[in-house]
Amino acid sequence: MAYARSDMMMKTARALLASVMVLSAGALISGCQSDPDIDITKLGLETDPPDVLYTQGLANMKAGNMAEAARKFDAIDAQNPFSEWARKALVMSTFVKYRQGRFDDALASGNRYMAQYPKSKDAAYVQYLVGLTYSKQIVDVTQDQRASQKTIEAMQAVVDNYPDSEYVDDAQAKMRFARDQLAGKEMQVGRYYMERKEYLAAISRFRIVVEKYPNTNQVEEALARLVEAYYALGVVEEAQTAAAVLGHNYPDSQWYADSYKLLQSGGAEPRENKGSWIAAAGKKLLLGS
Repeated sequence: MAYARSDMMMKTARALLASVMVLSAGALISGCQSDPDIDITKLGLETDPPDVLYTQGLANMKAGNMAEAARKFDAIDAQNPFSEWARKALVMSTFVKYRQGRFDDALASGNRYMAQYPKSKDAAYVQYLVGLTYSKQIVDVTQDQRASQKTIEAMQAVVDNYPDSEYVDDAQAKMRFARDQLAGKEMQVGRYYMERKEYLAAISRFRIVVEKYPNTNQVEEALARLVEAYYALGVVEEAQTAAAVLGHNYPDSQWYADSYKLLQSGGAEPRENKGSWIAAAGKKLLLGS
């Protein structure tokens, strides 16, 4: 999947370049013929026209000189603001900075592009790059999950604003992963409270997972933890409801087996209370929403 996404990104980048190669190739070839030993990384940014700078940027990209490529594209943007060359260069600058791992710079150029050219033919690609940039910064659930939330927001914009683009499927996949991370963070905090027998605080975290992130990998455990927490508080009816919803959705789960055993130890069994918030949330699980 990673290789497929990389191929798709490079394919898009190549498509962007193709439209200008004919215009700019002649200028670069002419310059190289006059000096066969020219070093493209030393060409002066102040005097070269935008088509030549663009072609130099492409050549540096192909040679793996990403820093120099970014410098060329940025020079076009600085010297020819709001021109068609500047628009194209801003796309490539965002891509190059993303590939360099200069995430703050990639976000700055990508967001500026979206502010200036939201309806351009490359807008879907740039918005996708913004989402990818946030996605690359997602960290372990023990750490802050701001990047996960930002990934969801950026990729949702791809889905909402460019529904026919080729980036929608991967945008949705990135959102699923980010939601799982956010749910995982809630579970981590909930377990912390469970270990300290702060059951009400734990329940509030597990409830967020069940209600807000119903399609994540964390829901199964969240329901089982609700059984534990409610049972420990003596709120047996809610524990029974959580176990019933768990059994409806994950009948072969070890979490369900453990929850069933816990209830049986006190002479109870899974039974759904239709008026419980857990039952209402369980309907969403069954509907797959």
